[in-house]
Amino acid sequence: MIDANTPPNFWDSGRRYNAYVDYLKQTYGGRIQKVSINADFTCPNRDGSLGRGGCTFCNNDSFTPSYVRENPSITTQLEKGLKFLKKRYKRTAKFVGYFQAYTNTYGDLEDLKKVYEEALAHPDIEGLVIGTRPDCINEAQLDYFEALAKEHLIVLEYGIESCYNDTLDSVNRGHSFEDSVRAIKMSVGRGFHVGGHLMFGFPNDSRERMLAQVALINELPLDSIKFHQLQVVKGTIMAKEYKDHPEQFNFFDREEYIDFVIDFVERLRPELQIQRFTSEAPPAIKIAPNWGMVRGDTLLSQIEKRLEERNTWQGKLFSSSH
Repeated sequence: MIDANTPPNFWDSGRRYNAYVDYLKQTYGGRIQKVSINADFTCPNRDGSLGRGGCTFCNNDSFTPSYVRENPSITTQLEKGLKFLKKRYKRTAKFVGYFQAYTNTYGDLEDLKKVYEEALAHPDIEGLVIGTRPDCINEAQLDYFEALAKEHLIVLEYGIESCYNDTLDSVNRGHSFEDSVRAIKMSVGRGFHVGGHLMFGFPNDSRERMLAQVALINELPLDSIKFHQLQVVKGTIMAKEYKDHPEQFNFFDREEYIDFVIDFVERLRPELQIQRFTSEAPPAIKIAPNWGMVRGDTLLSQIEKRLEERNTWQGKLFSSSH
């Protein structure tokens, strides 16, 4: 058991959690900024391979910057994104291309290589972050990423979303938790960073059930994790479900979420880096929950303050024997 009285020394940052941003600064000598790219991929539960309509909560406009929505060439997207980001983040040490929209390993490897290598050919791009589903990866792709990682920063991020198959089924996710376990285990030890996404607040999920997932996450050989609270946004199947059956939704209010995510982090193994605690959908398309006009950086500050108030930290209640 971690010493109950002294927080671990996470990257000399003074934070009470193992922040991915601090790991990057320590490892690569400064801030690394992602430049979003839309390569016009789709998903197997949108194109009919597994199903139609996609995940019930999914609207890519909720996290896609405006400069990629017109879907120009990858090089043009990078130029537009870099122009904006260099002004906003003047202390950035490196930039990486972020393949975020839909499933970015869903396709023939030779076609995928053309897309990735166009991004890597840009002189300001030193690596790739690739978001994908755990059922859309294979050994040949992983071998390719392993080779790229010898020269570039490569991050592969899997959408786990839930550790419960009934929950995954209820949101039309189209894969199982066992798929996530398999994909993550296939990916580790290859020289690139392996991350995961986990969402909190799906309909009919209790707080206790959500919190119990931490034991399963601790067993996965992930390098990092992102936490997102459920948000209902326009243009999704879930938006209609919420309109028709609001009683099935039990959203966190902001204060509840802050305490819940800290409860989760207290039980999280200390070595697992946390990329983010919350998601932030544009107000114009967000339906629920209503947390006001609080930005993600403000929420992060509130979480860090609450960690201090509770005199707790990542891994305080973690035990390797459980």
